[in-house]
Amino acid sequence: MDIEKIGKIHPTTEELTECSSVKSTPNYNSINTQSTLELVESDEKKQRSFCDRNGSLLIKVLVLTILIGYFLWATYYQVFLLETSLNASLCTGYGFLIILYCLIIYGISYNYLLKPRVLPKVDKHLWKPLVDSIRETKHSALIFYIVFYSGLAIFLIIDTANDRHRLISLSGIMTFMLFGFIMSPFKSQIKWKTILNGMVLQFILALVIIRWPPGEEIFNCIGNKVTTFLGYSVEGAAFVYGDFLIYQQGVFAFKSLCTIYFIGFCINILYYYGIMQKFVSVMGRFYNFWLGTSACESVNSAANIFLGMTEASLLLKPFLPYLTESELHNIMTCGFATTSGTVLAAYISFGANASTLITASVMSAPSALIFSKLMYPETEEPEITIDNVNITTTSFSSVLDAACTGASDAVKMVLNIIAGVIACLSFIYFLNGCLTWFGTLVGFTTPENSWTVNFFVGKLFTPIAFLMGVPWQDCGKVAELIGIKTMVNEFAAFERMSTMVLLNIKGFLSLYALHCYATADTKL
Repeated sequence: MDIEKIGKIHPTTEELTECSSVKSTPNYNSINTQSTLELVESDEKKQRSFCDRNGSLLIKVLVLTILIGYFLWATYYQVFLLETSLNASLCTGYGFLIILYCLIIYGISYNYLLKPRVLPKVDKHLWKPLVDSIRETKHSALIFYIVFYSGLAIFLIIDTANDRHRLISLSGIMTFMLFGFIMSPFKSQIKWKTILNGMVLQFILALVIIRWPPGEEIFNCIGNKVTTFLGYSVEGAAFVYGDFLIYQQGVFAFKSLCTIYFIGFCINILYYYGIMQKFVSVMGRFYNFWLGTSACESVNSAANIFLGMTEASLLLKPFLPYLTESELHNIMTCGFATTSGTVLAAYISFGANASTLITASVMSAPSALIFSKLMYPETEEPEITIDNVNITTTSFSSVLDAACTGASDAVKMVLNIIAGVIACLSFIYFLNGCLTWFGTLVGFTTPENSWTVNFFVGKLFTPIAFLMGVPWQDCGKVAELIGIKTMVNEFAAFERMSTMVLLNIKGFLSLYALHCYATADTKL
């Protein structure tokens, strides 16, 4: 039994010979095939990993190569064949292409060279020491304010030598600031440096945009480009609703409001690629540095230049529970003092000048910021600083998802605008009928002196229009628009303004006054 068990456990001599023969004759064909497959798979993995790591870079290089090639082609054609003048084409032709090309090159240089390598060193060794030395200089701020405001006074005296009536608007600024100071519950907490710096910024913006010819040309060019850009929405609306409603009848709900779909579509694309967040972040840091406001206040004020109250607040959604009362007041003030890019497009569809509206958007944000800090100054220590505030990113799955969401979200806004305009105008016509009937009973029967809402709000807001700098004989018209905008909504006011003839300063100031969300239906 033991021998049988041993025989079962240990192999025989024949089995050992067979195994040794198998081991001594390897299958070279199978080994070569396996090695070849492993090499191919490793090469494919290397190629995939290289594409994964550098795919985005390769696409960017390809796009940049195409852009450079096109620019060289256009340069050869315009300069050597057509001999185009740059001054005549800065806003439309080859000159505008040069501007776009320079912006692209600057963006690339900023992301890959200036931001990671140059700017940190400049900030550390030049900018911060310079700012610190200025701040440490005794009475440096006081000297700056004396020099600046003395120069401003001299400029105004010389500039208004032929028309002293223009100085009335200066008294209007002082009146509004005095009103804000009187209404402030914490007068001792007001940071006058923020107020004075804000007024300096306002004057510089006005000087550059309105009085400096190159700045005026730039904003006129931007306004023309915006008007042309929004005009493409009319073609899309004509395809859906037909040429009769769009081009011949020009129905407000079908023609004017269709721009909102287009703008919502485009703004969400900018959101998806982070362009809008980048713009808001840069402007917010500038406001924080120049005005000394908190991080959330600065970012919100910058966002309100082209975003509405809701969209701008959503950028700071994670930080809303940590805001102080002054910061919340500022967010509400900036929201009411500005408007969104989508509604801005609707204003332009009423015939309003695009460059003037864009100017109003740029100037309204810092003015609302400083006025809110005058009426409700900061009494607490903000928890969020400019270094730890991060603007929220989007959650869209793709650029197509972002664009379609923007267009679909605009549906609710359009419906709200239509409902608000119909309801408010209907109520105004009802009030006009009642007031006219009461007026006829006491002798006000002519169209010139009949009792209407426009008549009463024109009388009520005439002093405000006068303080804005409107000539007295035209204050009634502008005051009527301000009253309709405040008590009804801005669309009713723009509809009324489209029937008026307001030229030069009257129309300019009217657009500034009407350009905001501060209306009765918004508050409700």
